[in-house]
Amino acid sequence: MKKETVRICLDEDSILPQYGTELAAGADVCSSSKTEIVIQPSESALIPTGIRVEIPPGYEIQVRPRSGLALKSQITVLNTPGTIDADYRGELKVILINHGKAPFIVTYGMRIAQIVLAQVIKAEFVVETALAGTARGEGGFGHTGTH
Repeated sequence: MKKETVRICLDEDSILPQYGTELAAGADVCSSSKTEIVIQPSESALIPTGIRVEIPPGYEIQVRPRSGLALKSQITVLNTPGTIDADYRGELKVILINHGKAPFIVTYGMRIAQIVLAQVIKAEFVVETALAGTARGEGGFGHTGTH
C-alpha cells in the first residue's frame, strides 16, 4: 500500500489519528474536548480534535463517519465526506449529527470519525454549446433503475 507523509501538529493531550488495521483506508480521529459534548436528537455539534495537518499538494483529507457510531447510535458526519484542502492549516473539527432518538454524549478520546488521504485531480472546465448524447440523456434521480 502506497504511503504519503502528512505532517501533523497536536494540541496538548490530543490523540494522533490511528489506523485500526493494516489495510484500513481510514484513520480514526478522536475528540479532544475535555468537557462532555451532548448532541440532542436531530441536532449537530462541532467536535474539536486538536489536530492540524499539512497535506501534500495534490491531495485532500476526507472526513467520513464511523460505521459503528452510525449503526449503534445513529451518529454520523453531517457534511459527508467533509474535505480538508491542502492549504488549510486550522484545527480539524468534525460536525456530528444525531439521527437517533436519545441524546448522545461525546467524551474526551472518543473515536468520532475517520480521515482518508485522497489524491485530487483538478478539472479543466470547458464551455461547449452541446454535450455528447447518451442512452440515459437527462434522466436523473432514480431514472437508471426500476427499484
